[in-house]
Amino acid sequence: MSPTLQPYDIASQLLASQDFFNRSTRVLEEADSQFCPHEGMMTVAQQVAHAAQTLDWFIQGASRPEGFDLDFAAHAKELASIASLAAARAWLDKAYANAIQFLRSHSPEELAAPLPAGPVLGGQPIAGVVWAMVEHTAHHRGALTVYSRLLGKTPPMPYGG
Repeated sequence: MSPTLQPYDIASQLLASQDFFNRSTRVLEEADSQFCPHEGMMTVAQQVAHAAQTLDWFIQGASRPEGFDLDFAAHAKELASIASLAAARAWLDKAYANAIQFLRSHSPEELAAPLPAGPVLGGQPIAGVVWAMVEHTAHHRGALTVYSRLLGKTPPMPYGG
């Protein structure tokens, strides 16, 4: 007997992204929070917080009639105060949970509606934020694996046990 196929859950892409991010960065510890490879770059904690902030930003942009908040200076200012990897990870967990809840609380028809016009995914289906979130977090988990290696740590492969 074959298993019953369930309707596709778009949020599962974010769950996988979260798993890959957490697995790739699990070698980083609270003591690594302030590591920064070069002046002007984000610290470990800020990289994780930025991933969280951007998940929130995509959901806010998909939810607001005016679209995405493009005040990137304000976003950067918010990150400047982030000093704890544990706090950044908590924010990331909450951001993933909020994004997944958003996706699961909307019908396929609602997720097919166009995003507001503008420079960020303008006119694309709301569901398009999912691939953008996955791509963005993949970029930052990749950066954090480089940070890990600079700290003398070996990050695990994101796709396996």
